[in-house]
Order: sequence, then C-alpha cells, then structure tokens
Amino acid sequence: MAYDRELISNGNPMEAVVGFSRAVRVGPFISIGGTAPVGPDGKTVGIGDVAAQTRQCIEIIKAALEQAGSGLHDVVRTRVILTNIDNWKAAIDARKEYFRDVRPVDTIMAVDRFVNPEWLVELEADAVIAGWTP
Repeated sequence: MAYDRELISNGNPMEAVVGFSRAVRVGPFISIGGTAPVGPDGKTVGIGDVAAQTRQCIEIIKAALEQAGSGLHDVVRTRVILTNIDNWKAAIDARKEYFRDVRPVDTIMAVDRFVNPEWLVELEADAVIAGWTP
C-alpha cells in the first residue's frame, strides 16, 4: 500500500532555498529534522541558556506534530544534539518536562557547532501516530 507524502512547513524561508521541510509525514510516520531554538521573529531564543533553547526546540517540534495531525504523545525517538556535551543534563531535564510519561528512546550527542553559533542545542524527533488506519 502506498501512502501519501505530506510536507510540513513552519514558514522558514530557508526551506525552499535549501530544499528541506520542518517535518515529513508518510502514513502514520512523522520525521522532524534538526530543530533550532528560533523564535517567530527569526532570532535565537534563550541565548546562553541550554534549557530555554531545548524548550523552544520542543515547542517547534510540538507545533509541527500538531500540524501533521499528531502530538508529543506519539513521539518514539528524540535526538538531542549539543555543542557542549557537558550541557547534557540541563537539556535532558528540559526534555523530561515534555516526555516524562511518553518516554521515547533518545540519543544525546555533541557536534562542533551549528550554522548559528548562538545555538547550543538542536533536537530531532520521530513519531508514529498510534492507532492510525489508512
């Protein structure tokens, strides 16, 4: 059975320039790419504050999931990507505020830097809509 492919956008002008989507839904599966701590004004939220940036990333992920007909309750995997692995606890404590009961699998990793050096963290998520039928 073939499923439709739905592209989810949050209006980021770079989507068309670079050729990416905030999220892609195929059937019950939703993948959300690297989500940076950016506010509606395009500026970094929580400069210097890993926890605030993590919360902003998750709020953006939540909005994309809702736009795709899902929610945080359907998340099965998260990836927390940090520029300083020593910040893992602050990021995970913020993540736990959203996923304490859902308990998706998680990967925590570090990179040298992101496109914007103000970003201390990015998150990715994958979801499967529970009970979905075609």
